[in-house]
Amino acid sequence: MYPRSPLESIRKFHDELTVLRRDLHANPEMGFKELRTSGIVAGALEALGVEVHRGIGQTGVVGVIEGQRTDSGRMIGLRADMDALPILEENKMAYCSTQSGLMHACGHDGHTAILLGAAKYLAQNRHFNGKAVLIFQPAEEGLGGAKAMLEDGLFERFPCDAIYALHNWPALPAGMIGINPGPMMAASDRFEIKIDGRGGHGAHPYQTIDPIIVAAQLITAIQTIVSRNVHPVESAVISFGHIQAGNAAAPSVIPSHATLIGTVRTFSDDVQKIVESRMRKLVATIADAFGATAELNYKRQYPATINTEKEANFLADIASDLFGEERVVRNLIPSMGSEDFSFMLQQKPGAYFRLGQGGAEQGKLLHNPNFDFNDEIIPMGSSMFAALVERSMPLEDKK
Repeated sequence: MYPRSPLESIRKFHDELTVLRRDLHANPEMGFKELRTSGIVAGALEALGVEVHRGIGQTGVVGVIEGQRTDSGRMIGLRADMDALPILEENKMAYCSTQSGLMHACGHDGHTAILLGAAKYLAQNRHFNGKAVLIFQPAEEGLGGAKAMLEDGLFERFPCDAIYALHNWPALPAGMIGINPGPMMAASDRFEIKIDGRGGHGAHPYQTIDPIIVAAQLITAIQTIVSRNVHPVESAVISFGHIQAGNAAAPSVIPSHATLIGTVRTFSDDVQKIVESRMRKLVATIADAFGATAELNYKRQYPATINTEKEANFLADIASDLFGEERVVRNLIPSMGSEDFSFMLQQKPGAYFRLGQGGAEQGKLLHNPNFDFNDEIIPMGSSMFAALVERSMPLEDKK
């Protein structure tokens, strides 16, 4: 087992962290609007005697904890996201969201509490040689808060040698650690296809160029890209999430325009390029075949979240030492979800791991109105973060 385990020390203030987490849950804030949350974070860090930097990436907060020694010159970054989602909560517990239509449906309240737990332990013990950089990030949910912090000079100001993050995972039993040395989350791209035809009377379609027919052909054709252009051992997903054309009050009118919006998920740059290239070809040629015109707006939003092998294996070994090998999944199946921690991993080696919390069997899934973070796993998450710092920057000189 781990020779110096933070777990028992952190369990002593588990109740305090639970109260904090539930307060954050009751008071959710959207991305780049986490004013109350960032204030609580900064205040908690300052109370621990931690050096605090506010306003990085708008509402981001960074805390820096120096070890008993710093002559190693090393820095290890730990990141937690803080934002909530525009979802109406359906739970009935006492600490439900007080903001109608807004809730912590992804557990970022728990991630924040976990990193604050690690901060308290590290600030009290400082049993490491170097600096721990605690990154409380805004706006993970689709707004690219990680990128905003990077553009604000995050790694220029705090040049981390490695960076780590976690996410709760309802599909894993509570207390399990899941990791993969390689892809963990997919790249997320957004596409919008605008089709221009010629509208007219539904009883005389021969006089029109029907954009709905073009849209239907495009939806079917684009779905063949993955099965007929992507290698079977690679992965890709193309999903249409929005179709708009015509007016429900005018069923006898063929509209002039139609719009399709959707998402593409891939793990590799090569597959991403194949999907975009084939989509552009199909949009142009199919529209032309029907006498219409179509324009594709393809936007790459989040890159794939790719763990570096050395750091992923290092993290898995620490989890095994802390909790036992039987509680570690070293080859967790990657998710087609996306994560803006990917921007940080493009600049620094590091790893993103899953902390099992259970609940999937009851339908308490991420982004679900009945989701709630499992407070029982807070000490485990905090211990993983603390151990990553202590093991990465040991006080003992082993040379």
